Amino acid sequence: MDENATLSVEEKTKKKRSSFNKILNIILLKIRDLAKLSNDTDVDATINTITKSVDFRGANLWILAFATLIAAIGLDVNSIPVIIGAMLISPLMGPINGIGLAIGITDSELLRRSLTNFCLMVAISLLASTLYFLISPLSDAQSELLARTKPTIFDVMIALFGGLAGIVAMSRKEQPFTVISGVAIATALMPPLCTAGFGLATGQMNFFLGAFYLFFLNSVFIALGTFLIVRFLKFPNRKYIDPSKSKKVSRYITLFTFVAIIPSIILAFNVIRETAFNNNAIRFINEIQESPIFDNTEIINTKKEYNREHRYITLSLIGQPLTAKDKEIIEQIKLSHGLTKTELRYKQTTFAQEPETESVIIENMLEKKDRQIAHRDSLLRDLEAEILSLKNSSQEYDKVAKEIAVQYKDVAVVSLSNMAFTKTVDLTAETLPTVYIEWKRKPSKTEREKLINWLKIRLEVERVEVIER
Repeated sequence: MDENATLSVEEKTKKKRSSFNKILNIILLKIRDLAKLSNDTDVDATINTITKSVDFRGANLWILAFATLIAAIGLDVNSIPVIIGAMLISPLMGPINGIGLAIGITDSELLRRSLTNFCLMVAISLLASTLYFLISPLSDAQSELLARTKPTIFDVMIALFGGLAGIVAMSRKEQPFTVISGVAIATALMPPLCTAGFGLATGQMNFFLGAFYLFFLNSVFIALGTFLIVRFLKFPNRKYIDPSKSKKVSRYITLFTFVAIIPSIILAFNVIRETAFNNNAIRFINEIQESPIFDNTEIINTKKEYNREHRYITLSLIGQPLTAKDKEIIEQIKLSHGLTKTELRYKQTTFAQEPETESVIIENMLEKKDRQIAHRDSLLRDLEAEILSLKNSSQEYDKVAKEIAVQYKDVAVVSLSNMAFTKTVDLTAETLPTVYIEWKRKPSKTEREKLINWLKIRLEVERVEVIER
């Protein structure tokens, strides 16, 4: 009897597992069907569209030059709408998509044309932007220009996902124009090139190198996105009459892919490390500024330096010199933020060394103290308001309790207060008006609902918690 019972349990378990697996398979098939890209892919039209967009002749060349000038003006006057307009009309994506497609279908001729026109595109954009900034009466770097001088990991991610979105949109039978336009704005190829032109025009090579570095990373990862989707959708490789030529082309394209992609991936990892360093450094600086160590010392400037070998944070201080113990505490705070290989440098100026700055420093310290006092005053006002609110609530609840006692003769004891309730599932908490009632006689369902509805109206709340005994 026990064996039969055991077998029965095992059979039930197997049936449950089988049913669960069937449901899981149905869900997975449904998801796969929804996410399938090949249903409305138009391979021939996609190849033709990208191939045509690769060439820079006539109208495309002029449009690129005009778009570059518009972007340069937008960067110069710090106008975001103008920069967006330039990105929308710019034909920069053509050769970059062409490179990704050519690698994906092993088309050496398309790759050669794409690379040639890519170099031409870069030269035209740099020439146009450099000439503009040479004659522009505005010489100061605005915030939109400065934003394009140093890439971050987010720029790399935007370029890759933008490239993926762009080729997916272009490979549809009905190409969604809004997606393609959005990709042109998101990937932001034109502004870095114009910023590089600004660096050349003003002789600031750090601007040129940083902006061109950003443009190069964007271009490579957009092309990589195109290549990945082309291979995922299994676009047919170009066929050559001579089999030996086909193998030779495949080898050359594979070599080019490694030469182009591997350095950019290494650069991207470097960008990731630098971004992490900058974020940790900012958090570190924010924490030490609030430390009591700096009550009589002012941080007037900070500088972060990052390279493969060395990482530095320079703190320019003025006021009372830091002691060895202070620096030891700061070092511990630095380590807590993951800055293990970062060297701290101090530039200390005292009042005695610079007496003319004493009044400025005292003013800064007084402002800092004023901010701290204002913050504490704000907290005190909030506490006073909360205490007053609780006092008013208590008085109001006393009135409501008396009204309940008068209206409901079967109530023996009644008490009202605000109580906090926490859900054990997600630990979310909420405070609700809570009524504790002891009944002489247990009320009917109608009487209970009537009391709860009356309490909601009387207390002007949506929910009331009732505890009965």
